[in-house]
Amino acid sequence: MNDVTHLKPRRRGRTRWFIAGAVLVVVLGTSSVVILTRVSSATPVKEAAPPAVETAEVAKTDLSEEEEADGTLGYGDESVVAGRKPGTVTSLPAAGAALTRCQTVYGVDAKPVPLFYGTLPFYRDLATGADDGADVKQLEENLKACGLGGFGTPDKKFTAATAAALKKWQKSLGLEQTGTFGQGDVVLAAGELRVSAVQAKLGAPAQGEILKTTGTVRLVQVKLDAAKQGLAQQGAKASVTINGKTTPGTITDVGRTAVEGKNQAGEDDGKPKITVTVRLDDPAAGGSLDSSPATVRFTKDVHQGVLAVPVGALLALAEGGYAVEVDENGQRRLIAVQTGLFSGGKVEVSGNGLAAGMRVVTTS
Repeated sequence: MNDVTHLKPRRRGRTRWFIAGAVLVVVLGTSSVVILTRVSSATPVKEAAPPAVETAEVAKTDLSEEEEADGTLGYGDESVVAGRKPGTVTSLPAAGAALTRCQTVYGVDAKPVPLFYGTLPFYRDLATGADDGADVKQLEENLKACGLGGFGTPDKKFTAATAAALKKWQKSLGLEQTGTFGQGDVVLAAGELRVSAVQAKLGAPAQGEILKTTGTVRLVQVKLDAAKQGLAQQGAKASVTINGKTTPGTITDVGRTAVEGKNQAGEDDGKPKITVTVRLDDPAAGGSLDSSPATVRFTKDVHQGVLAVPVGALLALAEGGYAVEVDENGQRRLIAVQTGLFSGGKVEVSGNGLAAGMRVVTTS
C-alpha cells in the first residue's frame, strides 16, 4: 500500500476555532439600546495558522539491538598473598598501593620480600646443581629485569653465572649473599599488583595471609545469566554506563564456570551466572571511584543499511498497524510502514514510497 491518506490515525487532530460573529450590547442610562453587529457573510474568515510541528529525517543507518546487564566497576577479583618465609612481619604496604616488579611487597625480620613476575609458582629452592627447569628461566628473567645479568639469555640452566647474579641481587637487598634462591624469597604475580586489603599485622608470624591484591586496571564485571552467554564474545565491543556517562569497552574474558546467582537480598535466584569482564577503552572514563555500579549493554543483533525514524514518528492506525506522516513543504500525507528493530529511541521502518531524506512528523 502506498500513499494511504484515507487511513485514520488514532492521534488526536488539531482543534480549529472560527469567529462566527460578534454581538455588542450597550446600555445607556435608563433606556436600553441594543446594537447588533454581525460579520458580513462576504467577509473572509481567517483561520488560525497551524502550529509548527517537529520533523525528523528518514535516515539510512545501522541499528543494533542491545541487552543490558548490571555490573560493578572495580579492579577485578582479589587474590591472597600468603607468606612462605618463616619469621615475623616487620613492614607492610598501605591499602591502595600499586606495586611493580622488583619493589618490596612486605618485610620479614627487617628484610624485604620483593615482587617478581611469572605464572609458574616457585616450587623448589634453586642453587648450583639444580636440575634444568622453567622455574630457573623465570628466575633469570626477573633478575635481568631488576638490572642483574651476566648469565646471557635467560634459559632453564642454573649456572655459576646465575648464582653470581643471585648474590648481587641479595646484596642489593641487604640479604645474606648465599647464591641460593628460596621459594618464599619473593611474591610472585602475573603483573603489577594493587593492594586491596592488608590482612596481617606488624609483629605477626609471616607464614599466613599477608595481603589481598588485585590488578591495577579498573574493570567492569557482570554477572550474566549463563543462558545468555552467547551475548558476550571475547574481543567484542560493549557499551558501559557509569554515573550517567556512557563509554565503550572491550570484553576481555567470558567465564566458563556458572555459579548460583544472587538477588538484591543476597538470596539464590535460581539462575546460574557467569562472570563477564569488560575493560574500558578509556580508563579515565570510570572517574576517580575505586568501585561503582555500572550498566553494560551487549549487542544482540545488528541490522545494516535500514531506514530509521524516531519512535515518536510512529502513528498507530485505527485499521491496525503503523504509519508515518510525511511532511513535504507543509503538505502532509500518511505512508503505511512495517516496523523492525527498535534501538536507542529509533525504529527500523519500511514501506512503499518511503525513502531516505524524507521528513516525517515526530513527537520526539
